[in-house]
Amino acid sequence: MRKRNIVIGFMMAIAALSGMEFSADACSRILYVGNDSLRIVGRSLDWKTPIPTNLYVYPRGMKKVGNSLPGSVEWTSRYGSVYAVGYDGGVTEGMNEKGLVVNGLFCKGTVYENDSVKGRPPMSLAMFVAWLLDMNATTPEVVEVLRRQNFNISGATFDGGTVSALHWGVTDAEGRCAVFEFDHGDIKIYEGQDMPAMTNDPTFPQMLAINDYWQKVGGVNMLPGTVKSPDRFVRGYFFSQNVEKTGERDLGLSIIRSILMNVSVPYHYTVEGEPNVSSTQWRSFANLRDRLYYFDIVTNPGIYYVDLKKMDLRPGAPVMKLDTSRSAGLVGDVSRHFVKSKPFTPMY
Repeated sequence: MRKRNIVIGFMMAIAALSGMEFSADACSRILYVGNDSLRIVGRSLDWKTPIPTNLYVYPRGMKKVGNSLPGSVEWTSRYGSVYAVGYDGGVTEGMNEKGLVVNGLFCKGTVYENDSVKGRPPMSLAMFVAWLLDMNATTPEVVEVLRRQNFNISGATFDGGTVSALHWGVTDAEGRCAVFEFDHGDIKIYEGQDMPAMTNDPTFPQMLAINDYWQKVGGVNMLPGTVKSPDRFVRGYFFSQNVEKTGERDLGLSIIRSILMNVSVPYHYTVEGEPNVSSTQWRSFANLRDRLYYFDIVTNPGIYYVDLKKMDLRPGAPVMKLDTSRSAGLVGDVSRHFVKSKPFTPMY
């Protein structure tokens, strides 16, 4: 009982010192590192209302623009990618053919702009992840782009006026990772090898401080069990470091899938007085070694995946789409179920 009181007191003190509230508008990103270069990034999408999300595969060589405003960032894609596109209007996350993954997670308090960036080329949040995946093969390349910060990021509101306040995790096939957050227009970048966990609030350095405390407590003895962001981070971090290592892709998927379920929020879970508690709607699993991108909708009976090695990513190939609203009966490799499609229309 004494240890429990100490833990509760510690969490309250952290919250008071940082002036924050723990938000349940949530997502989690956990990295499984196995043998034989097997790495799988698992991510849950948690939100208070449905976010319809379809899968798109884009080839190399496509000309794109980051915003509809004059002088926006323009590029021609170097790499083909699979995107998870929310509302058919904005890229939430994805993986490219080089095994680079970018995940965008909710982060309350994010401020993208300050006076120094207002004159830089516009970039919409709807296209930001696509830009990073299209033009970079590794995490260090992404970090270099971010350090230059030759863009001014902004985005449309959604879900009845919700601001897209996000931070991002980047992982490449060699396990080089970065978390980056916007602090009043300045980009804070935290780099590391095989960074195990990322959730939402507080900022990443504060989250690491909380996790350091729990590591001293010892996860075998006690782990925090709520759906709050720090609790999910601590559980995901602990389990990712204390599971069997394998080089088998199917077993590795089973392991990271079970960890991500442990940090997910039960479907239709509600708490009286907490209107923004968010259920997990879907989970993704990006196998960086084998270039497999799995999608797991919580209302579907099965999980399925697209194999980027089977998709035509050559310049001039068509955009391909999987309408997930019609995917309830799909299980396993669904690469052949993608159909030719127009590019999605960005919500600039």
